[in-house]
Amino acid sequence: MDNDGQPFAQEDFERVKEELASRFEGVTAYLQAPADGLWRKDAESNADKIVIFEVMTEEIDLREWRDRRTALERRFRQEKVIIRYMPITLI
Repeated sequence: MDNDGQPFAQEDFERVKEELASRFEGVTAYLQAPADGLWRKDAESNADKIVIFEVMTEEIDLREWRDRRTALERRFRQEKVIIRYMPITLI
């Protein structure tokens, strides 16, 4: 749901999944049972449903990801989209 409580169509998430799969040769999307989020700021709490997309890549272009975050915030009418990256070692 957006910040006004309007739900998104499944196709909206499928489009993101396709975009990421095309760019990074694969993606894992956690869409079937969105996770519950709880955000606190001062004395206020906000509940949220979140979806997670995960990609793995050998190199990261921070500017590209910042631009992607801004585009996703506009597309999904969100105050903030969280994008994180973590170095990993495959065994």
